[in-house]
Amino acid sequence: MKNFVQRGEIITLAAPYDVAAGAGLLVGAIFGVATSPALSGATVEAAACGVFELAKTSAQAWTVGAKVYWDDAAKVCTTVNTSNTLIGVAVAAAANPSATGLVRLNGSF
Repeated sequence: MKNFVQRGEIITLAAPYDVAAGAGLLVGAIFGVATSPALSGATVEAAACGVFELAKTSAQAWTVGAKVYWDDAAKVCTTVNTSNTLIGVAVAAAANPSATGLVRLNGSF
């Protein structure tokens, strides 16, 4: 197919803020996990698909299959949808309190 560009699991973005390797980032409606550290405005490769252990709101308990959103102000995952961007689903239970949760990114925007 001559109009195919790439598979899309890893995409190149301009970092919207300083980001550490393995941390989430949101560019418009595109959420990804940085594959390396990047300063704000620098180019960064971001994984848009897969299952990742990501920082979460500690005071939340997650159930398998719960919708997970990105809180761009706090730079953590949350189950609260108000003013946050849907990024995927929890693939394992996460206790309250806990610092991280397993998220399957939805890969669609």
